[in-house]
Amino acid sequence: MRTTAGILVAIFAFLPGAGAQPPVNPAADAHAGKAAQLLQDRRYGEAAAEFALAVAADPNNDAVRIQYATCLFIEENDEQSREQFEIERRRLGDLPGLTYYLGRLDLRANDFAQAIHRLQPLVANPAFPKASFYLGLAYLSAGQQRPALESLELAGKANPADPEVHYRLARVYTLAGRGADADGEYKIYRDARETQRLVEEEGHACMDALRAQPIADARLVCQKISDPKDARRMLLLGQLYTESGNFGDAVEPLRAAANLDPTSFDAWRLLGLSLYWLKNYPEALSPLQKAVDLNPQYFDTLNLLAATFHALGNDAAALPVLERAHALNPGDERLNAALERMRAEQRERH
Repeated sequence: MRTTAGILVAIFAFLPGAGAQPPVNPAADAHAGKAAQLLQDRRYGEAAAEFALAVAADPNNDAVRIQYATCLFIEENDEQSREQFEIERRRLGDLPGLTYYLGRLDLRANDFAQAIHRLQPLVANPAFPKASFYLGLAYLSAGQQRPALESLELAGKANPADPEVHYRLARVYTLAGRGADADGEYKIYRDARETQRLVEEEGHACMDALRAQPIADARLVCQKISDPKDARRMLLLGQLYTESGNFGDAVEPLRAAANLDPTSFDAWRLLGLSLYWLKNYPEALSPLQKAVDLNPQYFDTLNLLAATFHALGNDAAALPVLERAHALNPGDERLNAALERMRAEQRERH
């Protein structure tokens, strides 16, 4: 399960000096913080509006502009998305993440030659597992059946659980007169769709059980979701346990999800959250720090990381994190009061 927020924060990896904080701009940080919260709720149009305000307040903040461009891409506002990505390309050069999204925008615009030019070098880059899929679509739309087939075969290996990949590959096999291979891919497609349906069904059953049954009985229902080799299933299971307040049950599925997909912001965030509520502060620290590295503009995780440092008696480390959280949400009265207390205590110590 790769959330939209996960897609957005992954772009940070393609920035020079990823993880470093840009200069503080209170207005930009506040709008970017609101946008991050809205993304978590899948309110993409509202998030894009907040990102636009953040960019207007701080035009040189590359990380925020890239998130804005990606949000516009998700909203299929292609013209404005391209405009923002092109600004970053001129500022930062042809970074892989920028090239990937520009290539996909070329594909949407039916500029297949340019899409092929941009996407082809990314096929060997493990950070872009679907580059081969979109490259295959570009070749196919350009009437180049043989390279389309080669690219889609690579996509099938890189994305074995993605029904869309296998459906497209089956169609190309059909065009190539390879009926048996097409039948095999159609079967994989149907099986993958059925797996998705079952996961959704099992998720709803688990959610209902957690709401209505004793936890011992609910575990029996929820355990059907578990698959130690599938990051998406383990994340879903951990998320359902977390949302129901069963933090002890959430830890192991979330730990497995994070290990299987180390770039999953949600897995690290929820693992840290669960460990925090279990008062296992030493173990909560590392997952929360990884979550903050993946998405440095998500208010709740910054707030929780600061609270964890405080619980461990390390207010010197908590204070700058809390100040970053305050910059994202300056109107939070509880945070403001905690920040003032912590600043006063630090002044007294020095």
